[in-house]
Amino acid sequence: MVNPRAWLAEGVATYGLVFFGPLSVILAVAAFGQELSTETVFFISLGHGGAIALMVYAFGHVSGAHINPAVTIPMIITKKIGIADGIGYIILQIIGAVAAAATLKAILPELGAVVNFGTQGGPSDLINGSINSAFALEAIFTFFLVTVIFMTAVHKKASPGWHGFSIGGMVFLLHIVGVPLTGASMNPARTFGPALISGAWEFQWLYWVAPIVGGIIAGLIMNYIFVKKAEQEA
Repeated sequence: MVNPRAWLAEGVATYGLVFFGPLSVILAVAAFGQELSTETVFFISLGHGGAIALMVYAFGHVSGAHINPAVTIPMIITKKIGIADGIGYIILQIIGAVAAAATLKAILPELGAVVNFGTQGGPSDLINGSINSAFALEAIFTFFLVTVIFMTAVHKKASPGWHGFSIGGMVFLLHIVGVPLTGASMNPARTFGPALISGAWEFQWLYWVAPIVGGIIAGLIMNYIFVKKAEQEA
């Protein structure tokens, strides 16, 4: 049985991420300049981590607060969510992301355009512009994001009440280390919304394929080695 209320929750939660996350990028550039600095990375990381944590606490009890196709796809594969609901989640995640980016363009058209409304710009000079390195990093980043989600929000023996803090904290950490390297997407919807609105399509495939691959690997390992065992013991 499909759950349209959960679909809407995913749309609203993803809107929240893609509004406040890219807004933190825009404001960081306005405050600290376009050069990547400690202040800029911290500001962006806090914006994304805080948005995710709060959306998880707000909507986790409604939809699970995936907020990310790279989370929903492993949930479908491991049968934590039905296929119909999973497709609905992904569609609303994308709609929410596009709507949020469009809102930023309407409110901050010139300032937002400087950073393509928060679209990730591909492999950085720190990894010599390497596509292979960027792919590996985005896959590994998403692997650990999905690992934390399965082990704190899905696992039956996880400490109650800490999943939002844990997931938001992981997003914060991934941005601290990932922004200087790949722009730290780990989320196809997060990248797609700003890309569609700004027209900055370069490397779009990277931010879809790598997170989904990393998420699926994590979901399969965490589910079949840890989560199912706890469910059988319950």
